[in-house]
Amino acid sequence: MNGAAGTQPGPEAQGAAGRTLRFQRPHASVPQFTNSPTMIVLVGLPARGKTYISKKLTRYLNWIGVTTKVFNVGQYRRDATRSYNSYEFFRPDNTEAMKIRKACAIAALKDVCDYFTRAQGQVVVFDATNSTTERRELILSFAKDNGYKVFFVESICDDPEIIAENIKQVKLSSPDYANCDKEEAVADFLKRIDCYKLTYVPLDDSKDRNLSYIKIFDVGSRYLVNRVQDHIQSRIVYYLMNIHVTPRSIYLSRHGESELNLLGRIGGDSGLSPRGTKFACALGTYMRGQCISDLKVWTSHMKRTIQTAESLGVQYEQWKALNEIDAGVCEELTYEEIQDNYPEEFALRDQDKYRYRYPKGESYEDLVQRLEPVIMELERQENVLVICHQAVMRCLLAYFLDKSAEELPYLKCPLHTVLKLTPVAYGCKVESVFLNIEAVNTHRDKPVNVDVDRDPEDALRTVPDHS
Repeated sequence: MNGAAGTQPGPEAQGAAGRTLRFQRPHASVPQFTNSPTMIVLVGLPARGKTYISKKLTRYLNWIGVTTKVFNVGQYRRDATRSYNSYEFFRPDNTEAMKIRKACAIAALKDVCDYFTRAQGQVVVFDATNSTTERRELILSFAKDNGYKVFFVESICDDPEIIAENIKQVKLSSPDYANCDKEEAVADFLKRIDCYKLTYVPLDDSKDRNLSYIKIFDVGSRYLVNRVQDHIQSRIVYYLMNIHVTPRSIYLSRHGESELNLLGRIGGDSGLSPRGTKFACALGTYMRGQCISDLKVWTSHMKRTIQTAESLGVQYEQWKALNEIDAGVCEELTYEEIQDNYPEEFALRDQDKYRYRYPKGESYEDLVQRLEPVIMELERQENVLVICHQAVMRCLLAYFLDKSAEELPYLKCPLHTVLKLTPVAYGCKVESVFLNIEAVNTHRDKPVNVDVDRDPEDALRTVPDHS
């Protein structure tokens, strides 16, 4: 998601019908990466998880506010050829095909330059095999000419089971093999890998000692890191060393309905309502039905999440980072009271809910930064139930579902509903399970009128009923 990068409007701008919109002044809650743009260049044979790494890393960087885009050279090749016949296209002695493949790489590099210049992107992920010294030298020369930093990510895997699983899970669904017999597709792809093996030159720990890179062996069983140049590369390395592909599920749930939820008051630290207590019991029953022997349960430090976890009858871990967004001076107020007491603040939040910071409180942007260690640990763990809060759940969900900064604050995370997230191929499967215990609605859609001079009726039009 595109975080704090780019410019924000000045204090005032003209809205519809000439009415005045006032914007908050920018603040620096997110680290600003002002260094040269960075190219993350994947290296490795086909079916080594390069595209998986590319998509996951891009999702993470966008989520923390570093504008990032993937450039997949395979897609350029498909666009150029319009059809795929067989592995013969990838033979190193197929001169005509080699010309096409090099032209596709150059076209992708030109688009990289355009992205950095026009879109003001900060990072690109160059997803291709980049398996020859010649191709990597082409990329390095291009980067040097344009003042870009380069960080190579090489995925090395010789485990036939991992390779076979990757082909089955990902490659068979490739457009190259649409409407193909599965056995024939697997055979063709294995021959394609053999074509690449003929010219593959891995990064050399001696000859390439001046380059910046990480080598990932057998999907994370071992790593080798060389010459990390800056903070962003350091974060990339830390992230890549925490992700894994072990099958697992992550369960996200808000606490049971609280006493303050019943009153329509935000924040605070109240206990559960009677219906919230029923939900906590139902959640325990549901999780036991999942038959997970190694389930970890995490809560915030707030009473309502702890009371919800207590009913599960298992050990749980408290994370202060999972506490609800700090509403500052608006803590424990209703939306109506915020409109009465802080009408301009209420409008400013509606204008840019992701970046707006409550006076003496936090913004969603701040919350994302606070939750980064939680995401890192979720990536390291296997089966986890996170019992948290509405804003926190939105941030976590946005990471897993690759939602933008604009979408994040309006994701629907109703009470008494469990979201089961199961990582698949390049994304995440989501199952929403309502546990059949009624609860108040706490979701407020963005109002149409976000002018600071709007009528209170317009400001409160989307406030959920709590009477």
